Amino acid sequence: MNKSNSRFRMRSVVALVAGALAATAAWAVEPFTVRDIRVEGLQRVEPGTIFASLPFQVGDTYNDERGSAAIRALFDLGLFKDVRIDVNGNVLVVIVEERPTIAGVDFAGTKEFDKAALTKALREIGLAEGRPFDKALADRAEQELKRQYISRSLYNAQIITTVTPTERNRVNLTFSVNEGDSARIKEIKIVGNKEFSESTLLGLFDQDSGGWLSWYTKSNQYSRAKLNADLETLRSYYITRGYLEFRVDSTQVAISPDRQDLSVTVNITEGEKFTVAGVKLSGNYLGRDDEFKSLVSIKPGEPYNGEAVAQTTKAFTDYFGTFGYAFARVQARPDVDRTNNTVTMNLVAEPARRVYVRRVSIGGNNRTRDEVVRREFRQFEASWYDGDKIKLSRDRIDRLGYFTEVSVDTQEIPGTPDQVDLTVIVAEKPTGTLQLGAGFSTADKVSITFGVTQENVFGSGNYLGLQVNTSKYNRTISINTTDPYFTKDGISRTFSLYHNSTSPYYTVDGNYRLVSEGGSIRFGVPFSEVDTVFFGVGIERYNFDPGSNIAAYTPQSYRNYFDCSPTPASALNCAEPNKWGIPLTVGWARDDRDSALVPTRGRLQRANLEVGVAGDMQYVRTGYQYQQFFPLNKQYTFAINGEVGYGKAFGSKEYPIFKNFYAGGLGSVRGFEQNSLGPKDVPILGQTEGAAIGGTKKAVFNAELGTPFPGAGNDRTLRLYGFFDVGNVFADHRTIETEAQWEAQQKLRASVGIGISWVSPLGPLRIAYAIPVKQQKEIPDPNNPLIPLVSKDRIQRVQFQIGTAF
Repeated sequence: MNKSNSRFRMRSVVALVAGALAATAAWAVEPFTVRDIRVEGLQRVEPGTIFASLPFQVGDTYNDERGSAAIRALFDLGLFKDVRIDVNGNVLVVIVEERPTIAGVDFAGTKEFDKAALTKALREIGLAEGRPFDKALADRAEQELKRQYISRSLYNAQIITTVTPTERNRVNLTFSVNEGDSARIKEIKIVGNKEFSESTLLGLFDQDSGGWLSWYTKSNQYSRAKLNADLETLRSYYITRGYLEFRVDSTQVAISPDRQDLSVTVNITEGEKFTVAGVKLSGNYLGRDDEFKSLVSIKPGEPYNGEAVAQTTKAFTDYFGTFGYAFARVQARPDVDRTNNTVTMNLVAEPARRVYVRRVSIGGNNRTRDEVVRREFRQFEASWYDGDKIKLSRDRIDRLGYFTEVSVDTQEIPGTPDQVDLTVIVAEKPTGTLQLGAGFSTADKVSITFGVTQENVFGSGNYLGLQVNTSKYNRTISINTTDPYFTKDGISRTFSLYHNSTSPYYTVDGNYRLVSEGGSIRFGVPFSEVDTVFFGVGIERYNFDPGSNIAAYTPQSYRNYFDCSPTPASALNCAEPNKWGIPLTVGWARDDRDSALVPTRGRLQRANLEVGVAGDMQYVRTGYQYQQFFPLNKQYTFAINGEVGYGKAFGSKEYPIFKNFYAGGLGSVRGFEQNSLGPKDVPILGQTEGAAIGGTKKAVFNAELGTPFPGAGNDRTLRLYGFFDVGNVFADHRTIETEAQWEAQQKLRASVGIGISWVSPLGPLRIAYAIPVKQQKEIPDPNNPLIPLVSKDRIQRVQFQIGTAF
């Protein structure tokens, strides 16, 4: 036997590796030419992955150094827990043992976090289904989960990882979590304050030491992110009052031994108070210095205001953006005179380069179609970058109501300094509402109410609504749909169809019934970015059935309008039981409030005009609403609301009673029953007062002061408010009323009170307790002691409703 051949037959290299270091070969190998390479032990990994990682191939010379490099390269793949290289003659055999693959990841005992959020956090560190598993990765996963819980003040969270092997070299991972109790802030102290009291400064913080509503607001749960936000609020408070050199020196957080209580100490240095001596502009202002000076909100002679400086630099940057300078830089450099405690602001501008928008991309819209977002965008591709148009585009997308968050990111294009890409990132929210209810009464028996609305049908941006009520005395079915982009120019189109059958004021078997049905089409035309005018036409028909009961059960207002008179059999015979008409509508709306749910600034205006131009009902009906919100500071908001309405029939026609205005209750004058104010009908059989029938004129005014709810800190979803309401509805002529009744109906009603507003999971909820301060007292009728001449107002001190704005 050849000595050399014998040596090659006996020769092998066995390498064991721990961590990222490759072991050296057990026996030294003399270099030789590789004739073949075989791989053993593979289950899921492709052989090509092995061959691509080896630093040699067939025909190359093999030695110990290359063997160690091969083992190191294979371990670096992270796919194997053991690697060996055997030498059989001049054939290399690579033997691997694959790491198990993660078959599934599950969590037990998690309450604070949604499992999807934890799964996402682990995926970011490399632990997810289908990926190789090792113990080091599991340890990292435990640390990441603990970090997530610490961010929620759950310092006592304990995590146990269970690894369960399954078939085909796979494992299931289960993280069992004992969350424990969250650490609470026991005390917050501010050290170093001289000009302002500690209670004043702590009142700026969203975090606090807790109150009786901390279970809801969670304001006493420590969060580093929230603390940083509070420190920025504190800094802004000082900077806006002239303390230019204010600083937070340190923040100390001490945790109790049982990890349940935290103490936070904030050390600050206030510095001196500075006054603005002047403002000057430096740099390149594109030859538009006067235009930029008009944007300066920094006022010489007043204390330095960091907010005014930030507003000015932002206004400058935005104005540069309108000329295509997306990367303009504006620096506010203060020249401080510490002798006189004054500061001169030097605004230095560098417009950089003018850029085009190459592409606009949409992200985050899993259900909503791209075109629904893109058609609201006013910044076009291949045109100059315009900051105003981009901001307008973001606001228009946000006002769609389909998304909880909307942001626009600007990315530079490498190698192309004069172009940028814009990415619109949205976070979708549910846009459908389903209502289902059932009731039972001796009159109605079983009734079902069903409603479904979808503001973004199939992601198309279209609106669809369906309402059904099967009550015996109030049957309704209606459907309406809106296409907000009926034309490419943004003209909307709305179709509505309805059928109602009601007995509005009294319900006994054989009583009267009013059936109304109709349809309409309406178009909304955007005359500007903030103004929309609506035009519509409809057709409607009202049929009055006096019923088979005695005439005394039918309201007098309906008898008059449908020209009904009693028959000898005490029934009613109506000369005009059917009324039909064609109403034309025109409306205008403008809404620039900062929020539809919890507004703090801005105004809302609405105006509408309805004209009956043909048929039995010829009239004009118009209304106007004005709302405005004034932010007094971070905690307090003052708001006003005013509504007026007027209706009148044409010529000798009588004004349709169904078109009357109503007032009273939430959304109107609180403290009075809903829709109970204004003219009353003649009492029908068995009653001492008539039902409210509304009026042809309406005037309502509301004033509110919103404050933080006691114990809720600065949480804006739960607020306390005080209010003052005044208003009424009025008749335009005297029909059946006496002089006393007429005078009573023309007087304003007023109330004051307090309430709670809460943005609940079901929608905005408002509860009000009102005390009427101006109401109508009962006036007895000297000729009929059983029925008063003038009924007293119907008082309802406590009222609540979901979805009411005022």
